[in-house]
Amino acid sequence: MALSDLNGIDVFVATVQAGNFAQAADALQVTRSAVAKSIARLEARLGTQLFQRTTRSQQLTEAGALYYQHCLRALEEIRAGEAALEGGRKQVAGRLRVSLPVLFGHLCIAPILLELARQHPALALDLQFNDRTVDLREEGIDLAIRIGALPDSSDLVARPLGEHRMAICASPAFMAGRELPHTVDALRGLEAVAYSRRGQVMEWKMRVEGEPQVLKPDARVQMDDLQGVADAVVAGLGVAWLPYWLVRDALQQGRLLEVFPAASSAIYPIHAVWPRVPHLPLKTRVAVDALLQQLPARLLEVEAGRTGGR
Repeated sequence: MALSDLNGIDVFVATVQAGNFAQAADALQVTRSAVAKSIARLEARLGTQLFQRTTRSQQLTEAGALYYQHCLRALEEIRAGEAALEGGRKQVAGRLRVSLPVLFGHLCIAPILLELARQHPALALDLQFNDRTVDLREEGIDLAIRIGALPDSSDLVARPLGEHRMAICASPAFMAGRELPHTVDALRGLEAVAYSRRGQVMEWKMRVEGEPQVLKPDARVQMDDLQGVADAVVAGLGVAWLPYWLVRDALQQGRLLEVFPAASSAIYPIHAVWPRVPHLPLKTRVAVDALLQQLPARLLEVEAGRTGGR
């Protein structure tokens, strides 16, 4: 196979991952016509149809699905070779694609990665903020930050970065004239502001006298944005179950109070996750190392702030 025969494989993989020619063109920063012509040339060379085309979408044929799996493996080997060369140069370079939870990513992860980019001018960042669980291989993601328990996977590598805790809190104005709850039933009797995902209110998880307790709040107000929930609680609309890293400053400044002292916080692990490859690219390794070095200290500052604010 000549080197020229590799032309079009990256466009083919990008088209599969994007779902259609138009979105692939946007991702590759070329025209839709260029994508279509590249795919047509590849199909002509292979002598088979890779996509079943309609007016609205392109679906892989059986041959296309088989070829796609082989292309992914080939590209992984190429990336492994590039990583080995990159490691020899000892220069952090290339584009690092990172998937981040929206609010935690903005407040706790992005500052670390942006400082890393400042230190390494040849490193380019593509930070993608969303709260869904992305398929790293399908979407070409180098590194993801995930909160909570991870499912078993032989295709991914995970590194623990720390953990975060939750607080049940309310504003002093809301609690004026009310007693602090000492039981889950008493907590249930207070108006709540709840976080929801895909229309489902998230349960509050805690331990009371050593026993796990779960409360699904009957929320007066619910939102699919944690910052919005925190703002509503500061405004006095009820109690909420929120991460310490989000409400640290409000607790320290007295704009919020922890209102269920009998409960101990639920704890959620934080992991860096990346596709399993023979050689981890230097850009990914350096990013993981930076997060390992700096994120736990940031989370400890949250806990210290919480203690100092009491």
